[in-house]
Amino acid sequence: MAVWDDLVGQTRVEEQLAAAARDADALVTAHSAGAPDPETSKMTHAWLFTGPPGAGRATAARAFAAALQCVSPDRALGGAPGCGFCDGCHTTLVGTHADVEIIRTDLLSIGVKETRELVRRAQLSPAGGRWQVIVLEDADRLTEGAGNVLLKAIEEPAPRTVWLLCAPSLEDVLPTIRSRCRHLTLRTPPVEAVADALVRRDGIEPETARAAARATQGHIDRARRLATDERARARRSVVLKLPSRVGDVGGCLRAAQELVDAAAEDAKQAAEEIDVKETDELKTALGAAQGGRMPRGTAGAMKELEERQKRRRTRTQRDSLDLALTDLTGFYRDVLALQLRARTALANEDVRDALERIARDTTPERTLRRIEAVLACRKALDRNVAPLLAVEAMTMALR
Repeated sequence: MAVWDDLVGQTRVEEQLAAAARDADALVTAHSAGAPDPETSKMTHAWLFTGPPGAGRATAARAFAAALQCVSPDRALGGAPGCGFCDGCHTTLVGTHADVEIIRTDLLSIGVKETRELVRRAQLSPAGGRWQVIVLEDADRLTEGAGNVLLKAIEEPAPRTVWLLCAPSLEDVLPTIRSRCRHLTLRTPPVEAVADALVRRDGIEPETARAAARATQGHIDRARRLATDERARARRSVVLKLPSRVGDVGGCLRAAQELVDAAAEDAKQAAEEIDVKETDELKTALGAAQGGRMPRGTAGAMKELEERQKRRRTRTQRDSLDLALTDLTGFYRDVLALQLRARTALANEDVRDALERIARDTTPERTLRRIEAVLACRKALDRNVAPLLAVEAMTMALR
């Protein structure tokens, strides 16, 4: 299995990355032989992967990192890097390669301290003799100060270091950084391609796979979760009933409260196990005495961990809310498609009766205003507006 097999519906991007991996392999070979670098090369030291959620930005970056570290003997016989089986490919894909650092955050932002550590790592020579690769999956979460720290490293890169940055759009990255990166745009994968991947890789029934792919509009991770997780299906069902519950002010406020409470419960469940494990590990590392008494001078470390866990719960809650708002946007998009008699396939075919009822009772203009209200709620959450306040404003606008 080649490293590119996990990329779904991204043929053009795959071809560009494969060509760059071949040129990167030629550069390493030339250096090893003491020969000059090839004059024309598709390889560069910094890449920026952008695309909508679910397009596979991080998957593409990891696949490229694996191809850069490929040590398959077939390369000497004309084979392309990225076999998927050699030690370089395998360890990169599972996250244990010594020369590949994969950074993702479960917090709201990436600060200066963490970025300086990355820059220090990027200055090291590759331990395996090929490339030092830094994959930053959440480049859009860099603070302004952290972005300026990263800019210096990209402006003056180490000879064998490659930066792979991932972000939803170009606007999410500092102009000075994106101007120094080679930009690749990924598209939303076709529904049929996502369904085929779920059947082929996860053994999901074809009909279930197609329904999940259609409901998530090509987002492969969400489609996989929807097809395999009963709780995810139940949560989506509740969200899709919301448009029928906002007929009066009381219904709006109740629906908003329930939506926020459900997101908070998701965050709590996701955090409980991780928080307990992290706390126990830190206590052990700090030498907690039997009975839980902590040594002197360790209160600061415990407080720092608690603050990190609190920020992580906040992000998890907002991610859960954002997922619900995405489903709600898809619902009204289907309503608009019915009102305009568009030939577009409906994402929420399983609630067609509700879609048709709302489409009959309202106008396309009203549907557009409702979509705008959902998008405004997402923007408000990004600006750190209190979740309940933002969602209440949205449900009142949907009334």
